[in-house]
Amino acid sequence: MAFSIETVTARLQSLGYTVSEGDTFSLTFCMNKVEEHIKNFCNITTVPEGLEYAAVDMVCGEFFAAKKAYDPDSLTGFDFDAALKSIQEGDTNVTYALGEGSSTSESRFDALVAGLIHGYETDLIAYRRLRW
Repeated sequence: MAFSIETVTARLQSLGYTVSEGDTFSLTFCMNKVEEHIKNFCNITTVPEGLEYAAVDMVCGEFFAAKKAYDPDSLTGFDFDAALKSIQEGDTNVTYALGEGSSTSESRFDALVAGLIHGYETDLIAYRRLRW
């Protein structure tokens, strides 16, 4: 494997997530999943050194997607409940942060995850080999 769990852990920490000891299995699973995806997509037997950073980001994206789906409470530091922009009590007026030009922290997180997972397709294509 061209990348290590330490590199993935450091990348997750740079993105604002503190890795706990209970995350080891999930990280290893995501690493193996991404490695197999790259090898199958490119029709190669090992992940090349040139795709190490792409693989690390893809692992982080897969990890965040799984965490959000199955254990969102463990994503401390990421506020998914901030969909309200303002509340007025007299005549009760509630404004949601979903209008034009605004996005919720959850939609920004989802965009980050999508970018981490799918943002490297052109890099993968550069290493793709013809399948016979």
